[in-house]
Formats: sequence, C-alpha cells, structure tokens
Amino acid sequence: MTNQILYAKLKENFGFEKFRPNQEEIINCILSGQDTLAIMPTGGGKSICFQLPALVFPGITIVISPLIALMKDQVDSLKANGIEACFINSSQTENERQFYIERLKLNVIKLVYIAPESLSFLDNLFNSLTISLIAIDEAHCISAWGHDFRPAYTNLGYLKKRFPSTPILALTATADKATRKDISQQLNLINPKIFVASFDRKNLSLEVRPALDRVKQIIDFILEKPNESGIIYCLSRKTTEELAEKLQKTGVNAKAYHAGLDTKIRSKTQDEFINDDCQVVCATIAFGMGIDKSNVRWVIHYNLPKNIEGYYQEIGRAGRDGLPSETVLFESYGDLIQLQKFASQGLNAEVQLAKLERMKQYADALSCRRKILLSYFGELVTENCGNCDICKNPPLFFDGTVIAQKALSAIIRLQETEPLPVIIDFLRGSKNAYIYEKEYQNLKTYSVGANLSWYDWNQYLIQLINLGYCEIAFHQQNKIKLTAFAKKVLFEGEKVQLTTVQKINIDKQEIKQSKSVANSLFETLRKVRYEISKEESVPAYVIFSDAALRQMETERPMSETELLAIDGVGKAKLEKYGDAFIKVIQDFQKVKGAKKKKEATTYKETLELYTTGFSVEEIAQKRKLGLSTIMSHLAKLYVDGANIDLDSLISKEEVSQIAEAQIKLESPNALKPYFDYFEEKIDYGKIRLALAILEKEKAVL
Repeated sequence: MTNQILYAKLKENFGFEKFRPNQEEIINCILSGQDTLAIMPTGGGKSICFQLPALVFPGITIVISPLIALMKDQVDSLKANGIEACFINSSQTENERQFYIERLKLNVIKLVYIAPESLSFLDNLFNSLTISLIAIDEAHCISAWGHDFRPAYTNLGYLKKRFPSTPILALTATADKATRKDISQQLNLINPKIFVASFDRKNLSLEVRPALDRVKQIIDFILEKPNESGIIYCLSRKTTEELAEKLQKTGVNAKAYHAGLDTKIRSKTQDEFINDDCQVVCATIAFGMGIDKSNVRWVIHYNLPKNIEGYYQEIGRAGRDGLPSETVLFESYGDLIQLQKFASQGLNAEVQLAKLERMKQYADALSCRRKILLSYFGELVTENCGNCDICKNPPLFFDGTVIAQKALSAIIRLQETEPLPVIIDFLRGSKNAYIYEKEYQNLKTYSVGANLSWYDWNQYLIQLINLGYCEIAFHQQNKIKLTAFAKKVLFEGEKVQLTTVQKINIDKQEIKQSKSVANSLFETLRKVRYEISKEESVPAYVIFSDAALRQMETERPMSETELLAIDGVGKAKLEKYGDAFIKVIQDFQKVKGAKKKKEATTYKETLELYTTGFSVEEIAQKRKLGLSTIMSHLAKLYVDGANIDLDSLISKEEVSQIAEAQIKLESPNALKPYFDYFEEKIDYGKIRLALAILEKEKAVL
C-alpha cells in the first residue's frame, strides 16, 4: 500500500494531515504482517497505530483493552469519525452482546474492543471470523516487572498460538527494558519489531513542591483555572474523599474516586469528568488508565508516586491534545515511609524499592527534571527543557555551613531521638506542649534558628539528608540520625553548599487576563461543543479537541474547505458538525466587526468635534463621556496619523517623566503601574497621551 493512500485515510477518517512520530512506521510494520511492540507516551497517538490499519485490512481488528470506560470513549470517537466499531463486555445485556456478535459475523464492524476477562465471549466465533489484527493496549499490565500488573493479561499468550499468522501489536505508554522483554515473551511475539517513541512531552510543565500546606496550595492552583479539568492523584482512599470535600467547600466541582466506592458511583463520577460536568477528580491510581479525555489541563500528585513509570503515565493524562498543560508533584517524607512499607511487603520487593528510590531521586533533583525522566526511559538529551521548575528557577548555591552546623548540633542535643518536625520546632524556639514536656527549651541550642521560617528549615534539613550528613531511621519512628560525614562539618571545618530555590511569582496581571477570556471565540466554540456533546451523549472532546478549537480560533474558518483544513476535522465530522461551527465563527466575526465599526464611529465623532475647535473638556461634556476617555480617543487618533496637537494637552516635562518611568517599569502594558509610580499625581489621560507620543517617536526612528 502506498503512503499516499495512508495519508488520504488519515485525513478523511481522522482529520489529520500528517502522522505523529513513529505512527507511519508502526502502521507499515503491522500492514506487512509483523508482530510489533510500540512504546509510546500517553498522548503520543497510540490508537491511530491500530485504528488506521483496521480500515485497510479486510477482516476484523480485535482490541484488548483493560477498562470499560476506555473502550466506550474510543468507540464513541471512532463512530464520530464515521467508523464502525463496538465493544463487548460484561456490562452489556445478553441481547446487546448478541446484536454486536451478529454484526461481527456480517463483517460490518471493523474494530471490536474487549477486556481480557471477556475474551471468552468470542471463543465460539474465532473460527468463523476473519481476524486481521490483534492489538493489546496497556500491555505493561502483563508484566509483574512493570506497574499495574493485571493477572487476566497473563492468559493472552495463547492468542499467538491460536492465530500464528495474524500480526499482534502490543502497546504501552511506559516500559523499561526489562518490562519490554517480558511483554514480548509473555505474549509469544515472533521476532517483534520494537518501536520506542520519544517520551519528551514538551507541552507538559514539570514541578515538584514540598508538601507544606498542600491543600491550600491546591485550592489556590485550581481557583486560578476555573474552566480547566484536572486530576489529583492520592495515595489513600481516605485522602481522596477528604480532599474532594475540602475542595467542594471552596466552590470547586470536585469528586472522589477509588476502588472502594460503589461501582455506580465510580461510573457516574468518571462519566461526569469525561463529559465536562465535573472539573476535578481526586483519585487513587485506580482512576485514569481508561481515561481518553484529551482536554485534561493539569495533573497533581498529592503524594509521591511509587515509581517513575506510573508517574509518567499519570502526568501523561494531561495535555493529550498537545496544548500546554501543568503537572505538580507534592513530596513529603511521610509519603516515602508509607510507600517503602508497601513496596517491601509486595511482589518483587527489591525491584519495587529500587524504583521507589529512583522516584525519590527525581523529586529531590536540582537539575532539569525532563532530562532525568527521559534518561530513565533510555532517551538521552543534552539541552535543558526550559519547562520545569528547576529550569525556570535555577537553584542558587550559597555557603550554608552555619545553617548546617546549627541543624546538626540540634540533632546531637536531641540525642538523635526526634523526627524532622520536632527538630525544626526546637531550632525555631517553638513553645508547644511537646517541647516543654521534654524540657527541650532548657537545652543549649534551643531557638538558635529562630531567624528562619519553618518552611526554610524544612528545606535545608531535607538537603542535608540528601547530601548525606544525616539520615532518617525509618525503622525507628523516623528519628533523624547523624552520619559519619556530619563530623567533618561539626569538627573538621568542612564547608556545606546549600541551595535556595526561587519561588515562582505568579503575575497577577496574567491571571486577570486569563480570567477575562470568557467572551473569546474559544469559549464560544467550547459552549457549542458542550451542547452538541449533550445532544449526542458523548464526551465533548469526541466532537472536537481543545487543540482543534484553538486552531479554529486562530484560523477563523468560514467555509467547509477552510474548516476541513483544521487538524482533527475529517469528512465525517465536517458533515455532522461543520455547519454549526462555521455559523458560530461567522456570527462571532460579525459581532467583532460591529464592535470595531462602533469604535471607529466614536473615534470619528471625537475627531470631528476636535477639528471644529472644541476643547477636550467641551468634547467630554458634549459626548457625555469622561475626560480620560476623550484623551484616550485623541491618543489613539494621534498614533493612527490624525492631525492632533498633543503638545497643548501635556507638557514636554511630563512626557519626559513618563518616558523615564517607562524604562524603570520595563514598559508595562497596563496604565496602573505608571499611575502608582507617580503616586497618582499624573492622571490616566495624560499617561495615555504621553505613551502615544513616545510610540509615535519610536515608529519614526
């Protein structure tokens, strides 16, 4: 098959002009009949790798998928693209299953999704069906070396023996070398071609924060993103419920999700999240593998994940549409202790503890986080990413010897019998009941660190632990003990370099602007998409992704030909939804045009009065507008080339003062910084006039 045919099918059926990295090569490998193992990050486009070949092959493609929700989402998406697909599982009635089985016999359906536990439903059909391809999604579930091990997957090895000439495609988002080898062996793949796509999800920002007052941090984070969907992963079921309740009290539409909840409640929560009726889900890792929602804008880990594979797959649920998305991980030693306990009691304890240690090293890192993640999956890069907290706020090293000496001395005074929080309280001179009960206030170094905040001491002690000067005795109620290296600092004059990570300052102006986009074309398109999704009972992103809406906002397509050029708009979607979206864009343009026309008219009226000889005050009175508004009109007219004598309205000295302020304030877009700079002594009108004069002068230069 020529690549031209593949590209034609890609656009007609899926709406894309080009393949993502590795997709075309994987598809050609499958079409040649070869077994294939594809390691592609979440959001990397795994589904196309079996969905497009399914349209080319004469028979049926069986897709083995672990979760019902994932099957339903993908089937909905395929149907929206005009492709016949179904799923068969235990949630259906016998009549529903029989209906789809009959359609499979007639070769009407191209793809059938089924859980590994439900394969028995097709046993009697296998001899009568032409099976062209078997795709096994989330293939890491077959390996006990990986994460999310699922016993039902271990039976899938028989498929290759049953269908020796049918190519098998195994797909997963995360698998290290040992897991990849195990997947191939367990599935009995014959000389599989292995593709490892780049794990570099550049659109995801990476950030790790100390778990201090994390609930408040999370609430502040969410309130800045009122229309954005997100997932918060928690270690325990109890935490998911408590956190969801706290978020609800602040007005956030949040719900809990964990395996202990009733099946109907879990399904309802998942459906509401997928359909944009619930903004935030607080969940254990039981949630997410089956989420195909493309417009998740952020993922937060309330607790430290147990391994990098799971962490990377979970953050990968954000930004699947390729748009910028945020990830935040909260780290605490309490989490680490609990995870170490779980890992030591489970299967492959030694391996799982080693993977947990690697996860901790990532969280404690002071170098580019993306480089660490990529190197874990065997992908080495030399350049820093520029989109993680370390790259954005490089650590500043300073001589922290005195701080280290105070901390290590405090540990000695407390006879190495206290955990980290008590040591901090002791250093800061806390007067709580525990300190007084133990009479620690009478010890020599009590309150020696009162000049530093609790937050700062927590950070410095963590650094001292990471540097090896002290350690946590996990088996002794987390007491902090000194190591042999501590003597060098206390008695041999060794210097200690500590770091202060600059806190990210959120630009309030940016937040204000981000919240003022309610009337943007994107939001208008989003509302129409939501309404259509409700009518059709499918998730909103199945209609069009956020990325497609953003492109529509930029390109403003107002004909079928122009809309078809948008990524994600194929023939079927053009026929179904084209008219509705084109009308929205056309109406939006009319309103915008009318607004511009109105603005032009009001400027024209001001100019006519000015050229007639009316003063600024008289124009304001005549037009019943503020003096500042008229001056802004004149400033705009002046910049656009009208013959306006601004020198009669503002002195050269005032222009000079504002020019100087512009340099000192680094040319702010808003007027208020200037107004504040001059302590309200120069009004907004004159500031506008001066900036107009300066803009015109720069244009001339």
